[in-house]
Amino acid sequence: MGRSFIPVFTGLLVALSTAPAVPPAPALADPAPAFTDPAPGSSSIRPADDQPLVAADRLIDARPDTLHASEKDDFYHKEVIAGLNNTFYVPYERTYDGLPVIGGDFVVVTNASGGVLSTSVSQTETLNVSTVPRLTRARASRIARAQLPRVTASTRPELVVLARGPGILAYRVIVTGRKANVPSRLRVLVDARTGEVLEKSDEVRTEDPGGPGPRSVPAPKPVSTPGPTPAPTPVTTPVPISGFPAPVPFLFGLGASYYNGPVSINTRQLNTTYSMTDAVRSGVSCGGQNGSVFVSSDNSWGDGSGANLETACVDALYAIGKEWDMLGAWLGRNGLNGTGGGYPARVGLNEVNAYWAGNYANFGRSADGRRQATSLDIVAHEFGHSVFQTTPGGSTGSNEKSMLNESTGDILATLTKFYANEQPPYDVPDYAIGAKADLLGGGAVRYLYKPSLITGNPDCYSPSVLTLEPHAGAGVQNHWFYLLAEGSNPTDGQPVSPTCNGSRVTGIGIRKAGQIFMSALLRKTDTWTHQLVRRATLQAALELFPDSCVEFNAVRAAWDAVGVPAAPGEPSGCVSGNDFDLSIDPASAGVEAGQEVTATVTTRTTAGSPQTMKFSVSGLPEGTAVSFSPESASSGESAKLGIVVPAGAPHGSYSAQILADGAHLDRTITFTLTVDSGSNLVFYDDFDTDLGWTANPSGTDTATDGRWERDVPQPTFYGRVPLQLAASAGQYDLVTGHLAGNRPGAGDIDGGVTTIRSREIALPPGTLTLTFAWYFAHLANSGNRDYLRVRVVSPTRDTVVLQRYGAATLRPGRWQTATVNLSDFAGQTVRIVVEAADDTPDSLVEAGIDDVRITMS
Repeated sequence: MGRSFIPVFTGLLVALSTAPAVPPAPALADPAPAFTDPAPGSSSIRPADDQPLVAADRLIDARPDTLHASEKDDFYHKEVIAGLNNTFYVPYERTYDGLPVIGGDFVVVTNASGGVLSTSVSQTETLNVSTVPRLTRARASRIARAQLPRVTASTRPELVVLARGPGILAYRVIVTGRKANVPSRLRVLVDARTGEVLEKSDEVRTEDPGGPGPRSVPAPKPVSTPGPTPAPTPVTTPVPISGFPAPVPFLFGLGASYYNGPVSINTRQLNTTYSMTDAVRSGVSCGGQNGSVFVSSDNSWGDGSGANLETACVDALYAIGKEWDMLGAWLGRNGLNGTGGGYPARVGLNEVNAYWAGNYANFGRSADGRRQATSLDIVAHEFGHSVFQTTPGGSTGSNEKSMLNESTGDILATLTKFYANEQPPYDVPDYAIGAKADLLGGGAVRYLYKPSLITGNPDCYSPSVLTLEPHAGAGVQNHWFYLLAEGSNPTDGQPVSPTCNGSRVTGIGIRKAGQIFMSALLRKTDTWTHQLVRRATLQAALELFPDSCVEFNAVRAAWDAVGVPAAPGEPSGCVSGNDFDLSIDPASAGVEAGQEVTATVTTRTTAGSPQTMKFSVSGLPEGTAVSFSPESASSGESAKLGIVVPAGAPHGSYSAQILADGAHLDRTITFTLTVDSGSNLVFYDDFDTDLGWTANPSGTDTATDGRWERDVPQPTFYGRVPLQLAASAGQYDLVTGHLAGNRPGAGDIDGGVTTIRSREIALPPGTLTLTFAWYFAHLANSGNRDYLRVRVVSPTRDTVVLQRYGAATLRPGRWQTATVNLSDFAGQTVRIVVEAADDTPDSLVEAGIDDVRITMS
């Protein structure tokens, strides 16, 4: 009878989900932690590299077709992630008409000089969907809570757009409770029009509720807990443990592990007491089922037996340390979460199980009760889920994404074993998961070189794989990784691996394979499939190893060998090392409406061979005619840019983004165009003179701080994230509390709504256009009850012309231009009303308005 690990070991087994609020924002809009003012000059947000961020933002401003952007889409970036070999990853979130878009996120990859190397976008269509729900929030909450057998809490249903086809309006609800014997944190998406459950996925990944559940295997003997704390021993003369050298002054605890022999572990000392808290790796500790960390008075831990829980913690801390160090030394990652942090471990779970719970990992025992499930690879597998969770795109989503999450745990566990490089009788480097723990008495629970050694685990990809239990479906990516690292016929003593197409694959080594895989994880999106991983790893191979085609060819051959088909938009071949730069002369120009202006775009090959590029431009007034001559060129050539501004175009300055879409790399440059509309100007206010705006005109505002005012703003940053900006035109603007400076929480909106209203503006008959500059910035502790809103009000009409909501995501301030057709108000007297609200507890929100114009054509 074939061995099947699934029914009983439900958590090596386990995967989990999205990143906490910062770094820098959650994929799920969970309640964000309360914000407190940082000390001057301090920041909890890692400074981003300027060139990659500027390049990525310019690309987004250019609205390339690959983004499938609609007029209602808005984008905001998270923190820049530095990768290996001067690669940088800029994750973006998308909103549609102010609502978060599930599956609309993407990642822009750049080099250090600001060249855009690639984009990782999973959305395939432009959104076009109504944002008016038919279902009530109360009904959505009841439907979501019914998806979990034991519910302890649920979040307020939040309207989102699911990026399927043209989009589906949905409620997102996070339901917490328990499922079987495992905690649950279930993300449920409920159709806001029909009530259908569109998707549900658990951050605590275990078997499907409808599938085989965990079997409780009685323990043959009770599992022990740590015994009484021994008498204190002087720090300089610790009690020796068999196998250690003679005692010397030390900085580490001495551990008698079960799986790894005598080891040293980082601990923390408080007076004469020591705890199993890693004093070097932030957030890492180990203790019992209630979360309490084990303590001792002599800094010697465990007795080396399989039943002792201190011993289990020695093994856990040792394994976490090896994985942490591997991530840094081999893959360039800072800690488990990417920002220098980690998570606790718990031991003593009285089940044949181990699972990742989203903020800690929990470890049980073997079926015979003789060992804890804390072998090097099992521990590294569970904490591998924390890496998947804290890379872009989080980990909630489809069943296929869960498979890739489980495989990630196996791959990082295997990398950890090779990094640790233990020798017999310990866990030697191999491609079998859980062999030393022997949880069920049958050896390993998964094999990367031939997944089908476990019944029901496929070696090859097919559509039927997508319906499998996630741990079984993990075999496809596991097999790909083995072939990439070792090849199909290794010469280093590793096993022969079958290929699904009969090909012979040559490996590139496990370290390079791990680097390519890590780079793919940094491109991960909310929607994540085998084909998207294939495309991401091919792009990673080109960008990490630009002077070689060996890695790219090996990645493609390994995917072909496990049967994953080519993905749309994946690189068709290996052409690497090419780069160019871009300039424009003049960089700015003025023009009257109805006239033409020209400039010259020049390119220069800076590395490799010339590459063909196509030019486009965005950000100009509606109706502007643009031409390039020639339309495409090779780097090293120039093109003439012609811009014909339509008659009646709104007066103002426009930052046009010119995109050179190269065959192997993209670059953008900004051209500033100033349009003079002459006598067509009906109303203009750059706020450098007082034209009579009235704050709190109805006397009903509730904001206690950060109220709208006309003044000279103080540019304000949180770390290097801009929140309050200098005026867009002149020195003054409308700003929510101009005195902030280096204390970002001192002048932002607090306590509710703030309003400001213009004087009466008499509009003539004709075609009228309103334009104004605006920004709306917030930290990841914002929510959709925060907003910026602009209305145009007449005696008979009240029309919202701009509305943006907050979200539990970092949104840096950036001046943008809104253009509104006011022809329906022609001949009437109107006022412009600007509102902003901080209605989410403890959020930090800033907004600004400038350069308000009404023109007639």
